[in-house]
Amino acid sequence: MFILVNRFLIRKGFTGIALFPFIILRHKSLKENKVLINHEKIHLRQQLELLIVFFYFWYAIEFLVRLLQYKNKNRAYRNISFEREAYTNEKNLNYLKKRSLFGFLRFF
Repeated sequence: MFILVNRFLIRKGFTGIALFPFIILRHKSLKENKVLINHEKIHLRQQLELLIVFFYFWYAIEFLVRLLQYKNKNRAYRNISFEREAYTNEKNLNYLKKRSLFGFLRFF
């Protein structure tokens, strides 16, 4: 895992993104945000489990399905199974130590 800081790679309204093997943050100060870093580490684990390319494919398809379901971009994003797992467990800094393989499936 490598942490990069580049505000131009992050979409407005977001603070960070996980693009294996990188966590890209909007501001340098966010490196100290343990909850945000844990959230993005959860995404890195999800990406590894799905051999990276399948993660992005699944993520895009599920976003489109959720967008049809909720008719709201933010609600669609928040209800993607990968995001639900990450948001639910981001404050548990030990989550990745006990997380089961394909843990995001519990949030589908």
